[in-house]
Amino acid sequence: MDFYSLQFFIFFLIVVAVYFLTPGRFRWTVLLVASYCFYGAFKTTYLVFIVFSTLIAYFTALLMGREKEKSGRRTYLLISLVCNLGLLLVMKYHNFFFESLVTALGLFEIPYKSRFLKIVAPLGISFYIFQIVSYSIDVYRGQKAPERHLGVFALYVAFFPKLLAGPIERAKQLLPQLHEVQRWDWERITGGLKLMVWGLFKKVVIADRLADLIGPVFANPSHYAGPSLVLATVFYSFQIYCDFSGYTDIAIGISQVFGFKLMDNFNRPYTASSVAEFWRRWHISLSTWLRDYLYIPLGGNRVIPVRLYINLTVVFLVCGIWHGAGWTYVAWGLVHGFYLVFGLITRGPRTKLSQAIGLHRIPLIHKGIQVTTTFALVTMAWIFFRASSLSDAVYILSHMYTGWGDIFSENTLGSMIFLGRSKSEFIIALSSLIFFWVIHFLEAHDNMRYMLGNKPLWIRWTVYYVMLTAIFLLSAPDKQKFIYFQF
Repeated sequence: MDFYSLQFFIFFLIVVAVYFLTPGRFRWTVLLVASYCFYGAFKTTYLVFIVFSTLIAYFTALLMGREKEKSGRRTYLLISLVCNLGLLLVMKYHNFFFESLVTALGLFEIPYKSRFLKIVAPLGISFYIFQIVSYSIDVYRGQKAPERHLGVFALYVAFFPKLLAGPIERAKQLLPQLHEVQRWDWERITGGLKLMVWGLFKKVVIADRLADLIGPVFANPSHYAGPSLVLATVFYSFQIYCDFSGYTDIAIGISQVFGFKLMDNFNRPYTASSVAEFWRRWHISLSTWLRDYLYIPLGGNRVIPVRLYINLTVVFLVCGIWHGAGWTYVAWGLVHGFYLVFGLITRGPRTKLSQAIGLHRIPLIHKGIQVTTTFALVTMAWIFFRASSLSDAVYILSHMYTGWGDIFSENTLGSMIFLGRSKSEFIIALSSLIFFWVIHFLEAHDNMRYMLGNKPLWIRWTVYYVMLTAIFLLSAPDKQKFIYFQF
């Protein structure tokens, strides 16, 4: 039941109607039942895992709340972490581990009987497990009192707008809201609906059309020359951003309709002037989670330089593995870890070079160079994220500089630039991307939904009409699953 399907639209309208017609103290029941129905619609067995994780986290937190000694709380924390992270490891990484082990032993001609499991990791398991882990650790640290209402806690874990791809909400932010009685507020509700439309536009008009263009390139990179590989790689940067931020906008918009505020997960990440700043703007709920529950416990930046570099590498190794059970994701995480370590090591020389050539006196050009360099580095790293294998990723990186001499040839220009698709498909995708960047540029001063709220009625409705028309007329013919559903 995808967010862009007619089935979900009907489901959403029914849930909203029942929710606001139900007395306040029972509304959590409506949302919990709706969330489990939504999740079970993908596969009913998924419910077994999320209920198991919920119950373990709920009861261990209650027991931690009764313990005065830290050692006692630690025991219950370990039970919660072992059960929940163990579930994640088995469901998502078991086969990857044994497949890698078989490959490694095969290099030394050591026979080993594979122990693969015929399992499929439940959708969204990485998101709700990390959310549960943060809750358990917060209770252990005394930063959050244990939630005593089992139904409300279950809703915190399973709340359907953010269940499959986040944001990874903290208990101290979302749980208090779930206890409040939300009133019907037309301005709040229409604001949420507008945000849903914007997210839907980014998904079905921009991201899905870009996916159609670049899909064949990443499926068979050896069939394409450098210009096509570069263009497909750049397009993927925008595809994954519009796809993931589009989902987040829809999730935040749905939650706003019900009266709940989820955290912003993106802040114009491709305008970052360094990779470190990129991670303060991209997937903010994950990057702050890794900072608070992994990086700081490892010592953060309060350690000697070598230890700091190791901490950063470990954090981004975990970040890569969290995204997927594959060596391409491991490589992607390590590349970002390398970027950050290299940035720290070279920060002094780069500052001196900037001062020596006087670049710091021209801040606009200096910032432009930084933003362009950061975007190029992040885009090259996305190759590992998108490629089907490490060998494909290496091929793309090593062949991006080939074939440029033929770009002006009449027989090859079209196929290189249009990536083998029709000119009209390419123009639609490019035009929608330009429209997105115009909005993106305007959002430098204010969030779009707030910015439009201050404009005259005719301007607001012109923008809404254009987006709705585009969604109905320009949506990609082949709908794509949200990229982050697989994580």
